[in-house]
Amino acid sequence: MILIVSYDLKELRDYTQFYDALKAQGTSSWWHYLSSTWLLSTMRTPQQVADQLRPYMGNGDFLLIGEFGHSYAGWLPREAWDWINAQVQPPLPGFNPLAQILGGPPQIPRE
Repeated sequence: MILIVSYDLKELRDYTQFYDALKAQGTSSWWHYLSSTWLLSTMRTPQQVADQLRPYMGNGDFLLIGEFGHSYAGWLPREAWDWINAQVQPPLPGFNPLAQILGGPPQIPRE
């Protein structure tokens, strides 16, 4: 399963332990191309990950964790799409994810 983790860290402090704890939640790998968003390949629930991260956050910080599904779209580097597609579980028979409807992730023009 992939979890999407998004946060807003507001305090002026060293968040090294937060980031280390976040990386440790993934069972095999994690992805981080967007500044405040991570994708974790993990068997942990959103609540379990939130409980592990909370001790490393300030009182004014925000955190949102949810399951990343089969329906997704956006503009990301090819490496990001490769990672996502390698981690996402195959869809259920008869399920037609948005990425398949659109013909896969958007093509990024190379300069």
